[in-house]
Amino acid sequence: MSELTEWAYPLAESLLAEPLPRRWQHSLGVAERARTVALVLGKDAELLEAAAVLHDVGYSPDLAKTGFHPLDGARYLRDTARADERVVNLVAHHSCAWMEAEARGLREELEGEFPRESEHLNDALCYCDMNTTPDGTPTNPVDRVNEIAGRYGPDSLIGTFIRRAEPAILACTSRVLERVAAAKHQPM
Repeated sequence: MSELTEWAYPLAESLLAEPLPRRWQHSLGVAERARTVALVLGKDAELLEAAAVLHDVGYSPDLAKTGFHPLDGARYLRDTARADERVVNLVAHHSCAWMEAEARGLREELEGEFPRESEHLNDALCYCDMNTTPDGTPTNPVDRVNEIAGRYGPDSLIGTFIRRAEPAILACTSRVLERVAAAKHQPM
C-alpha cells in the first residue's frame, strides 16, 4: 500500500463502517475493482484506489450537510481531512455526479468548487462504482443501474438521475474495458 491508500482506508472505515456497514462493504468492493484496472492507470492507480474507498464518505451521518453525498464528501475531504486535491475532485465527480447535482440545483456549486479530473480517471472510478453491488461484490453496470433505480424508485430524484446517467455510465465502462483489453494485448 502507498502512503495515500494507507491514509484513505482507515479514514473511510472510521466514517462508514459503524454507521453504514453496507456502504463500507460497497466502498471496499469499489476499491477492489480499482485494483483490477490498475494496469491502465500507471502512476494514478493508487490515486484511483484511494478515491474508490473514499467515494461514498459523504453518506456518513456526520458529514451529510446538503444531502448530496459527492459534494458533502468532497467538502469534508478538502476542508477537514486535507486530502489530496485530485482525490477530492474524483470523489466530487464520481459516477456522473454532475447530472444528479443538476437535478438537485447544485451543479454550479459542484463545478465551481471542484474541477473534474481527466476523463480516464473519472471513467475508471465510475467503472469501479457501477460494477460493484451495495454489498461489495462484482456486478455489471446494467444490473447496478437497475438495482439503484429499484431501490430508490423510478420516479424519485435518484431513480430519474440514474436512468438519465445510464448511457454515460455504460460509455465509461466501455472505455475502461477497451483500455484494459488494449493493455493486456501490448507486447512486453
